[in-house]
Amino acid sequence: MQKKKNDKSGKGPLAGKTAIVTGASSGIGRSTALALARDGAAVVVCARRADRLKKLVAEIIAKGGRALAVAADASNIADIDRLLNQALLWKDGRRKYDIVVVNAGRGLAGGLLQSDAAQWQELYDLNVLGAAHLMRQAGQYMVGRKAGHIVALGSVVGRNVSPFGSVYGATKFAVAALAEGLRREVGAHGVRVSLVMPGIVLSEFQAVAGYTDENFGKNIAQFGELLEPQAIAEGIRWLLAQPPHVNVSEIMIRPTGQSYP
Repeated sequence: MQKKKNDKSGKGPLAGKTAIVTGASSGIGRSTALALARDGAAVVVCARRADRLKKLVAEIIAKGGRALAVAADASNIADIDRLLNQALLWKDGRRKYDIVVVNAGRGLAGGLLQSDAAQWQELYDLNVLGAAHLMRQAGQYMVGRKAGHIVALGSVVGRNVSPFGSVYGATKFAVAALAEGLRREVGAHGVRVSLVMPGIVLSEFQAVAGYTDENFGKNIAQFGELLEPQAIAEGIRWLLAQPPHVNVSEIMIRPTGQSYP
């Protein structure tokens, strides 16, 4: 890829870094990819919707950044391996990766009694098993390099149980456990691991999870202004910009008025 006159890829706190962001076609993933590109990182964006990835890459390049789209299913082991291999083959990303944002995931409305049990396996395949494989592969690679940063997206309901989303919350409990266990495994090798736990963020998440005004909207109206994806992206951007010896292992980002969960 030929550099443009407005190329900003050599500037910013993440200059020289290559980041992989899954679930980048919308919401937190998309906002995070844009934020990291603004900070100078070359960004590999991954999601199932190739058309949206193409538009995101075009937007990043138009702003002077570098980006590569890899259409993949983050619950599919072969797709995850292909994503990582593509990053290592990408010349503009210096054939490496330094940052992996494990963001791809989905929700599910309802608790253990009311949620659609037919969706449980799909939920765990994506939110837990897919995330675990990506974290494992990235962790092994980064240990070999003695550097790197893995950011896993959890949730406030992975820390504070909600009866309105307990099965989804259980997957995020698992992600939190995986992230903390991995941090303890790899920290001595110079690799950082962070868990980011968002509160209520307005995005496509709610519709995909099956939330409606009746089972969700009325309950959260009391919280006032809710978060946009950019708020979470800014938190991720900030923790990645810390010095290598500083590991922000957990952050929870809520709307100011969100009292629970």
